[in-house]
Amino acid sequence: MTTQIAVRLPDEMVEFLDKAVAEGRAPSRAAMVASALEREMRRLIAESDAAILRGKGSEDDLDPLVQWTVTHLETEE
Repeated sequence: MTTQIAVRLPDEMVEFLDKAVAEGRAPSRAAMVASALEREMRRLIAESDAAILRGKGSEDDLDPLVQWTVTHLETEE
């Protein structure tokens, strides 16, 4: 199921969307916006998971995995 919404974006963002569609990098404005939102949702979930791991630590054989995750996670501000 999908819901249509109206969103106001700065002109330069709309130009970026239109260029991406014209160049075939996205099938539509909506598809590119949805893709960006999905990526942001995944990033926020990963950031939350990393915070939980940092706060609670790990148990036994998971310690190396936790350390790797904490040192290799890159987030955008």
